[in-house]
Amino acid sequence: MEIIKVDQVRKEPWTGPLFTGGAVTRQTLVGPDVGRSLNAAMVNFGQGARSKFHMHTSDQILIVTAGKGIVATEQEERSVSPGDIIFFRAGEKHWHGATKASNFSHIYIVASDSKTAQVED
Repeated sequence: MEIIKVDQVRKEPWTGPLFTGGAVTRQTLVGPDVGRSLNAAMVNFGQGARSKFHMHTSDQILIVTAGKGIVATEQEERSVSPGDIIFFRAGEKHWHGATKASNFSHIYIVASDSKTAQVED
């Protein structure tokens, strides 16, 4: 058994072409160690920051922990807040991030062998 205290996990800047609109940090909670079947991390978005449309090769679960956010697919866009849990199926194009007026944090969970493909420039 392992107990992880999120407030004790270092925030690392998460930069790259997948994000737009502001600062994003990541706190790796469960990494891709040998024998683990899941990866989990806390992602923290500054006001207006979001991911671009992307998809994963595995299902993805988001658990909203702070702030107000937006999750979107090609069909819909929804507002989310702490306590909401979002499920994206493998291969479903989606994005998620903060509203313009609020920071936003969520925990994501994916399979350890999941690959991410950005589908928006």
